Amino acid sequence: MKSIKEKITYYKESLDLFDDGMEKYKFLIDQAKNAKRFPEEFRNETFKVSGCQAQVWLVPIYDNNKLSFHYDSDAFISKGMITILCDIYQNREPEEIINSDFTLLNMLDLDILLTPGRRNGVYSMLEKIKEYANSYLK
Repeated sequence: MKSIKEKITYYKESLDLFDDGMEKYKFLIDQAKNAKRFPEEFRNETFKVSGCQAQVWLVPIYDNNKLSFHYDSDAFISKGMITILCDIYQNREPEEIINSDFTLLNMLDLDILLTPGRRNGVYSMLEKIKEYANSYLK
C-alpha cells in the first residue's frame, strides 16, 4: 500500500497534468464519479461534516485496527475532494493518520483551485478525519 505522502504526490502529479482550473475541476468531478456507493442509512445529521457549503457525510469504519470511511456529498466538487481525502487517509491505523504531515496537502495547490468556501469545506473534512482517528487511538 502506498504511503500517505506517495498518495498525495500521486494526486499532485495528476492535477499538474492540467493547465487550467476547469480541467482540474473536471478531474475532481471524475474522482466523484469513481466513489463507492454510499449506504443510505448513514445519510443523516450524525455523520454530516459541518463547515462545508455542500452537504458532506463521512462515516468511520474501524476494523482490524484500521480506519476507513464511507463518504458522500450532494455536490460533485465536494464529493471529488472527499473521495481524494478518503483515498489518501483510509485503510490506515489511527496513529498513522494523526502522525502524518497534513501540510503535505498544500502540494495540491487547492488554495489556487478552490474558492475560500470550498477550501474551508476541505479543511472541515480533514478535521473530521483527524477527529475520527483520534477517537480510535489506543
